[in-house]
Amino acid sequence: QYARNEITCNRQWFYSAECHNSVDMVLAINGIPGEARMLRGQIMKVRGNEYVEAAQSINCSKIRIIASHLVPNSTAPLIVAASMGIAGRIMTASSLSFIGLGVQPPAPEWGAMLSDARIYIRDCPYMVAFPGLAIGLTSLALNLFGDGLRDAFDPKLNS
Repeated sequence: QYARNEITCNRQWFYSAECHNSVDMVLAINGIPGEARMLRGQIMKVRGNEYVEAAQSINCSKIRIIASHLVPNSTAPLIVAASMGIAGRIMTASSLSFIGLGVQPPAPEWGAMLSDARIYIRDCPYMVAFPGLAIGLTSLALNLFGDGLRDAFDPKLNS
């Protein structure tokens, strides 16, 4: 009896509004290893530069080297990759929702809107155009935002 109620509660939770972010959480967690690997590669590359070796030769503390040399010179590619990753995750979430594997119908999702509007494309093309434009413009805006942050934070471009 208790197990049946537990399964019913879990099923109700799955279709409730609390679970709608689970697709987004899975996509975000899925992107962590790639970005961590990229950050590690950047830090390894920056760590071999002459100015880091010069700071080590004058006995700067490791925290000072990390804060003043490694972090500022290795975060610019990470910022760009994160913004482009968010745009890619929006496209993936919309694609999953379009084929019915994403957010369930009571919740609004751009992919679900596109899927529902497919049958009206001849009569009401704006029902397909607006969600599609929203997806495209959001992805473009996030990519441009990431490029702007890279330009602002990259120490190599400031000189």
